[in-house]
Amino acid sequence: MRKNWDCIIVGGGPAGLTAAVYLARFRRRVLVVDSFRSRARYIPRSHNCPGFAQGISGTDLLKALRAQARKYGAQIARGTVDRIARKAGAFTVSSGKQHRGAASVLIATGIVDIVPAIPGLREGIHRGVVRLCPICDGYEASGKRIAVYGPPASVISHALFLRTYSSQVTAVFSQEGTVPKMLGAQARRHRLAVMAAPQAIALDESGCRIVTTQREHRFDCFYPTMGFEPKCRLAVSLGARVDDAGEIIVSPHMQTSVKRLYAAGDAVSGLHQIAVAVGHAAIAATAIHNQLDGRRA
Repeated sequence: MRKNWDCIIVGGGPAGLTAAVYLARFRRRVLVVDSFRSRARYIPRSHNCPGFAQGISGTDLLKALRAQARKYGAQIARGTVDRIARKAGAFTVSSGKQHRGAASVLIATGIVDIVPAIPGLREGIHRGVVRLCPICDGYEASGKRIAVYGPPASVISHALFLRTYSSQVTAVFSQEGTVPKMLGAQARRHRLAVMAAPQAIALDESGCRIVTTQREHRFDCFYPTMGFEPKCRLAVSLGARVDDAGEIIVSPHMQTSVKRLYAAGDAVSGLHQIAVAVGHAAIAATAIHNQLDGRRA
């Protein structure tokens, strides 16, 4: 492998791999360093990813993007970047004892969903019983019995969004707390069912079982809305600005507040969607190419 790269991309999800495709086609020396733990790998089948009318699994999408990036010359290294240093306008990207130089860096590290400690949760995700993104797959929950689980201050808004698809939506509180006045009024106006913190939650092949002091409730699908944790430590360590949620703030060209340090995908402040990540990547890769010394045939 080269010791110096035009760009090192940290993270091999849809954003990082799309940027690698673009940069490789710009004839740039590009390396993706990836732990192979992209959030996208949990998608059992996405039906809102543009171009895949029959749907595509997260693992198949990632596999196709890796193959496409490699086809044009991008290299992909398995590893976890633990440090990035910047000196004299260049970057040193370190993975353990491996140190690589780069003229620019793209952060595409994404986020980690905060999920409740329920046995069988990951299996439930793969079966489509547990869903993490109502924007991605709310349509597939149309007409179903939906439980939305999370803190009182946020679960109501998520449950109201899912009323787009079903009249059988219940907001289930994960803890005691107060619902903001405006959201409480909206819940009453739309006759949204609300449930206090339950005694137990169990998942099985056919759905979700929630037990309260009064009775047992059955649901077809379960949406935890516990929030997320941005994986932006590397960018912050270089001085990049982040918003109140800890996500990276970027320019219209996806550059962070640090020169030649870019970011794309879920790590960036905004909507967490594959289509958005791909758009981020195209903008970032083009900007990176344009700010580097030109390559000529």
